[in-house]
Amino acid sequence: MEQVFERPYLILPSVCGADGHLSLHSVFALFMDFASQHAQLLGNGPAAMAGRDLFWLTVKTQIRFFELPRMMETVTARTWPEAPGKVRCDRSYQLLRGGQILAAGKTEWAVLNTKTGQLAPLADVYPAGLSFTEPSACPGPYARIVDTVDGWTQRGDYTVRSTDIDLGGHMNNAAYVRALLGSFSNAELGTLAIRQMDVIFRTPCYEGETLSIEQRPAAGGMELRLTKPEGTALLVQIKSE
Repeated sequence: MEQVFERPYLILPSVCGADGHLSLHSVFALFMDFASQHAQLLGNGPAAMAGRDLFWLTVKTQIRFFELPRMMETVTARTWPEAPGKVRCDRSYQLLRGGQILAAGKTEWAVLNTKTGQLAPLADVYPAGLSFTEPSACPGPYARIVDTVDGWTQRGDYTVRSTDIDLGGHMNNAAYVRALLGSFSNAELGTLAIRQMDVIFRTPCYEGETLSIEQRPAAGGMELRLTKPEGTALLVQIKSE
């Protein structure tokens, strides 16, 4: 039983951007995939959880970008669960080149009981005897984003596509980030020089829905949100160099 799941990862062209480096949204997808692989080994992967009428929910994600690896470079990806609370827990992630941290992140998770619609206690989700000794890869709090009515500028719209939908029947976590970042040109992304992204998931989105992309300035960067008629679906804080 591995407390820390660590494997080499080859940066292939399909996960790279126009600059030939691992793309920002692909880091979100990579970390999500590694979390699933490790959960499978720990006995709380998607299939095992479904058999107990349980489903992992992503609440928040924070990723810090230091240096994105190049295409065809092999790096090391690591992930580990942090000590869980009663109904929420964090999982940490790192991408490394040797001892150099290229990206680090953490995700806050909860577990939904699909029969009752209530959050399930985490006491029985992790196997007995698993230690939680590793410190957080991203010490400190997640960003606090105040979802006010005013102060936002319309950036564009995005219609949720079939290719955005995952096994849960709604828009995949990484697809939200891809949609938001896709509203920027490569030149704009280069100017932004993104060094940290905090993503807060509020409401699931479904195929065919049209989402409004809005932005506003914030200290050290900007904030973005995705909204639909029912309310805010996603809040994001971007910090630049």
